[in-house]
Amino acid sequence: MTTETPDFLAMVRAHPTPLGQLLGIEVMEAAPDRVVATMRVRSDLCTFPAILHGGAVMALADTAGATATVINLPKGATTTTLESKTNFLAAAPEGQIVTAICEPVHKGKTTQVWQTKITREDGRLVALVTQSQLVMMPK
Repeated sequence: MTTETPDFLAMVRAHPTPLGQLLGIEVMEAAPDRVVATMRVRSDLCTFPAILHGGAVMALADTAGATATVINLPKGATTTTLESKTNFLAAAPEGQIVTAICEPVHKGKTTQVWQTKITREDGRLVALVTQSQLVMMPK
């Protein structure tokens, strides 16, 4: 008996989120225990002086965490973010590509908790984000 492993990356890339597309987020890896996404720091995503806006950082992390949750949902279930906490640690200047690496802290039946590390090209940690996702079963 052959069991095929789902191609999560192809699935995620086939259904990008509208906000993710607007921000230029590209999912590079997608698996049940790890999602990696990148985003170029463009001028329209910056604050002054030409560094990535905190809201864009949080949107990148939320996109990665939601993607990781969706990969792990039971059939028919949906999700929404319950809570998100961000520690901002360094600036990401315009022109850089930031990378979000999202890994599980807890994958339960009703909630999932994900931690996302966002780094810039030199490896410096830009932000550490922890988010809780609600798992909603169909009625």
